[in-house]
Amino acid sequence: MAITGEAPKQPIFDSHLHIIDPQHPLVPNRGFTPDPFPVKTYQESVSTLGVCAGAVVSGSFQAFDQSYLVEALERLGPAYVGVTQLPSTVTDSELRSLREKGVRAIRFNLFRGGSAKLEELEELARRTYDVAGWHAELYVHSRDLPDLEDRLAALPKFSIDHLGMADDGFDTLIRLVERGAKVKATGFGRISHDPAEAMRRINKANPEALMFGTDLPSTRADRPFRPTDIDLVAETLGDTDAARALWTNALEFYGVEPPQ
Repeated sequence: MAITGEAPKQPIFDSHLHIIDPQHPLVPNRGFTPDPFPVKTYQESVSTLGVCAGAVVSGSFQAFDQSYLVEALERLGPAYVGVTQLPSTVTDSELRSLREKGVRAIRFNLFRGGSAKLEELEELARRTYDVAGWHAELYVHSRDLPDLEDRLAALPKFSIDHLGMADDGFDTLIRLVERGAKVKATGFGRISHDPAEAMRRINKANPEALMFGTDLPSTRADRPFRPTDIDLVAETLGDTDAARALWTNALEFYGVEPPQ
């Protein structure tokens, strides 16, 4: 399954991308404010990769702002959905309104902050699922998973970012995958373990778990996304399971209709 260097044959769902538009509020996180990365720049960055759909993820530096996300989804079209951060005070009517605008998940950024707090996670994740049908997405280091395992396993539907980020606590991540968790094959340039070995173990536990994403524009990563990251998914998993990780798993998880 060659991806780079020729016209792509495999459609790709980019399950993790950020849009950064300085016309909307940005909040410095630990002194960091990202460079602009608007919709047009994103589209140019993936134009040769076969990306047909995706999920725009709110970053720590966007806090609870929804204006950038709603605008980005309008520009990207119906094959793209949103993953947002919300305070525990969000109303049910606000959740339904965001659902109508294409938002499909709530994010808990336990690694860098900017989202609702850990103690609010369970109640808010369940409420957004009940009211809007959203799943929860967690940016969490795998070393913290053992203390969270039972709480996370009890959630109705959730995913974990960036292959868990490290070997420490990875056995817990695998147990969560066996119990239904999804894992994003993203951020290869920001993790400390071997992405190929991590993907192999996750895929063995559940071939429906992995969801590829570019993580563009790779803010604060040791190295940015590069197209060969897609080749690594294909080479590691083989054609059938790579097709799941690059397309089918995320398409079904986010409930997106395949673009015509």
